[in-house]
Amino acid sequence: MGLKAKIAQIFAQIISKSEKKWIENPIEFQTKIFHNLISVGTETKFGKDHHFEKIQSYEDFKKQVPIRDYEDLKPYIELIKEGKSDIIWEGKPIYFAKTSGTTSGTKYIPITKESMPSHIKSARNALLNYMLEKKTADFVEGKMIFLQGSPELEQKNGINIGRLSGIVAHFVPKYLQKNRMPTWETNCIEDWETKVDKVVEETLPENMTLISGIPPWLVNYFEKLIEKSGKKTIKEIFPNLQLMVTGGVNYNPYREKMIELIGEDLDVIQTYPASEGFIAYQDSIQANDLLLLLNNGIFYEFIPVNEFFDENPTRISLKDVELDKDYVLILNTNAGLWGYNIGDTVRFTNLKPYRIVVSGRIKHYTSAFGEHVIAHEVEQAMKSTAQKFQIQVSEFTVAPQVNPNEGLPYHEWLIEFVKEPENLEEFAEELDQNLQKLNSYYQDLIDGNMLRTLVVSSVKPNGFNEYMKSQGKLGGQNKVPRLTNDRKIADGFFELNLIKS
Repeated sequence: MGLKAKIAQIFAQIISKSEKKWIENPIEFQTKIFHNLISVGTETKFGKDHHFEKIQSYEDFKKQVPIRDYEDLKPYIELIKEGKSDIIWEGKPIYFAKTSGTTSGTKYIPITKESMPSHIKSARNALLNYMLEKKTADFVEGKMIFLQGSPELEQKNGINIGRLSGIVAHFVPKYLQKNRMPTWETNCIEDWETKVDKVVEETLPENMTLISGIPPWLVNYFEKLIEKSGKKTIKEIFPNLQLMVTGGVNYNPYREKMIELIGEDLDVIQTYPASEGFIAYQDSIQANDLLLLLNNGIFYEFIPVNEFFDENPTRISLKDVELDKDYVLILNTNAGLWGYNIGDTVRFTNLKPYRIVVSGRIKHYTSAFGEHVIAHEVEQAMKSTAQKFQIQVSEFTVAPQVNPNEGLPYHEWLIEFVKEPENLEEFAEELDQNLQKLNSYYQDLIDGNMLRTLVVSSVKPNGFNEYMKSQGKLGGQNKVPRLTNDRKIADGFFELNLIKS
């Protein structure tokens, strides 16, 4: 074991001991964070507008602060962009993280001097936790790739603006700089295909031990490496590759494809970073759920998914959550986000400690007929069906067909297969049965002759990448939603002739 690895192991033990304090006292730490947030927020414009001086408890808070999304917060953000201080948090943010919103255009998410450290330490702690579990830190001796958005930042009224991953690139510890790839110049390339080609060129001859990225990007990167090298698997190219770190989307639908490309079931750490805060990470490679981070300056709230669109939905704090129930995740943060709907849904898999899986997006669902099918359900249905038919799926998305040329309406599944089933109709029937088992509303609509069973449309190879390229969203953190409530994306595939005839 090298010197870096030995030091990392010692540091991991120190951090683990410190983290146990909040893990073992979750409600106490959440309560403390709540009162700290209110104390600071009282002196801001937002706090004065919402009478924070009257807030003594969480029940008071719910009366004063409604749930909001970015559009509701935007007037406050515009004031900050104009150079105003003490708007939603004391002073001004040190960064705005730019994200692409589906309805709001470009969003500017504030990052403050108080919130920035949690983005860095959480990613670090995920790796340290892995070192403790595996009793090794050898990967720190080799090359590590963190493909990120461009680290080049613009500035407006004293606030740096860029993609979150590009901002984080400025905080890579000095002791890892020599190990880090790709080069700064390559990371600054904006065109995704050009960037990936350059990354392949730079990394191919290196001793890669850790690779980090969102699953669709990793698949793309691995396929290009194999094509360029003439090898059959990634392990042949990088025999010392030990660990993958993923985030952005659920890794499980990509697992079989990854195993095939890599040549083995490599250790994986799943993370849940967002511009709004680092929310969770996988604290054991033996499980697929994530440890909810309760000492990161975030006070969490939860709304049951089946009540979210009601006029007065139930709104609870951590102490009242239940297992195996889907909740819309609401954040209150030390970057000045209050009652903020991040758009994700989560499901608790454990309450001691609190662990979650991300079950989907509240804006990404199909409910054209009242069925409210969510991502977790379609992914589970696909997983079960693919296993039974022994096939692999690269990507898929689901959209309603409300006005078919003939017959009843239906759900259309656009699927890019790695290996297509021999009988697509039988596959579709099994997929439909699995979805009915997971969603009783959908089953009722089928049984009541309101919907016909789903239809599968097979997407041409590389079709999802071609679609994203046509939208100017190839690469980075961009991905096609698992579900939509309209035909915009589905029709785009047909217009681009990406569906097999």
